[in-house]
Amino acid sequence: MTALPDLAAGGLALGTLSAFALGGQLVRLRRRDARRRAEIAALRTRLDGSLRAFTSEVEHLAARRVPAAAGQVTHRHLDVPGPLQPLTADTPLGRALDDVLVAVQSEVAAQRTRVDAAAQAGMRGATREIQAALYRLQDALRQLQQRYDDPELAQTLFALDHENEQSLRRAQVAAVVCGAWVGLAREESHLVDAVTGGQARLAGYHRVTVHNHLEPGTALVSHAVEPVAIIVAELLDNALRHSAPDTDVVVSLEHVHHGVCVTIDDAGLGMTEDERRRAQRLVAGDDPILLTDLGDPPRMGLAAIGRLTRQFDLRVDVSSASPYGGVRAVLRVGSHLLSRLDPDEKPPAASAPRTTRRPAPARPAAPAPGSDSGSGSGPTPVPVPAPAPAHGYDAERTESGAAGHQGAAVEDGLPRRRRRTASAAPRPVAAETRPPRRPEEAAAALGALQAGTAAARSAAPDPAERPDDGMPERGGRGAGPADRDPRADRSAAHEPTDHEGGAAR
Repeated sequence: MTALPDLAAGGLALGTLSAFALGGQLVRLRRRDARRRAEIAALRTRLDGSLRAFTSEVEHLAARRVPAAAGQVTHRHLDVPGPLQPLTADTPLGRALDDVLVAVQSEVAAQRTRVDAAAQAGMRGATREIQAALYRLQDALRQLQQRYDDPELAQTLFALDHENEQSLRRAQVAAVVCGAWVGLAREESHLVDAVTGGQARLAGYHRVTVHNHLEPGTALVSHAVEPVAIIVAELLDNALRHSAPDTDVVVSLEHVHHGVCVTIDDAGLGMTEDERRRAQRLVAGDDPILLTDLGDPPRMGLAAIGRLTRQFDLRVDVSSASPYGGVRAVLRVGSHLLSRLDPDEKPPAASAPRTTRRPAPARPAAPAPGSDSGSGSGPTPVPVPAPAPAHGYDAERTESGAAGHQGAAVEDGLPRRRRRTASAAPRPVAAETRPPRRPEEAAAALGALQAGTAAARSAAPDPAERPDDGMPERGGRGAGPADRDPRADRSAAHEPTDHEGGAAR
């Protein structure tokens, strides 16, 4: 009977122990569950924070970084902002975001180039049509100049021709910027003619002073004439536009070791350091030229210079200041683009400034060893300088007078002129550098020439009624100024750009 209570007590104790064990295990499980819940809550909080940070980075990328990266394609000086969290820079997320910016910039640059190429192609076609129309207008104006002799009408036609020339220059510059060829093939011309031809294409050409220090006969090869004229015209246009209207632009032509330099100095405001770097980058022609980089409206002068310098191996520098306070632009033409023309057979244009260089004096030829030199102790005869060449009727009188000096004082009962002594020989007259005439002066001189020609023709007797005195006619040597066609003179006077390497067809 006593064993039953003991068994019950033992079972009760065992159940109690089991309950305590189960309770402790339950407490441990609850604590573990609480820790896990806390960890899950912390992870959820971190995940929410990461998600918010990632969302903020994406929003920052779309709102700030991508537009800045796209703008940096066209404006290199712009800065692209970094990520919001500095710690993101070296993480996979930061590198992925940077890759997005690089891809955006590449695609924007490619699309920009494609759109600009399409715009340039359209502008090339438009400028081609405009150039053709302006050339036809130029031909019509030249024909009118040759047809009519009225001085006032000639002056008006000259002004219209000059305005048409300026429009043609702008169309030509736009075509060159868009990748078109210069469109003109010229013969070899004097370099000074190419410079004055570029000067003649500008509205303020009278403000340009050209100093020619080249050797006589310095010329350009045929394919370099028009590019040099375009470059000089654009450099002069910039100098005239950015200087006061009462100041002059000075152009100097000088020989250098590897060719010829054309230096243009203005007295304008000059350029800032950033403007000077940008201008030098444009005229160098190293970077691709896009119309969207040239402003609104686009300024195409320096861009056209860059195209031509790269195509024809020329050099232009605008990085230095002018001694007059403005900008100094230097165009260097290499020796491989230079040629030589005989200034006697093909002289420069009449309006081109004469060179300041004088040809080297010819040395007297030494007597031959077996020649009869008398006693050998006599003085060496000094050659008498020839008089300056005359023009027109004066030249004819000089030739007839020189022929009369060769005879005696009286021959066949006709008085003849005596030979002048060496001391009385006229001294050579130095060539006078004359500035280019204004249109009003050219028209007035043309009118006076035409009036004198008409009066001389009306007063001249009929050849059938002229008495035959047995003397030869004076016109045997060639017609003088009164016998020339005045329309030819007027055409030469009113076509400075064609003869001087200007913007002609």
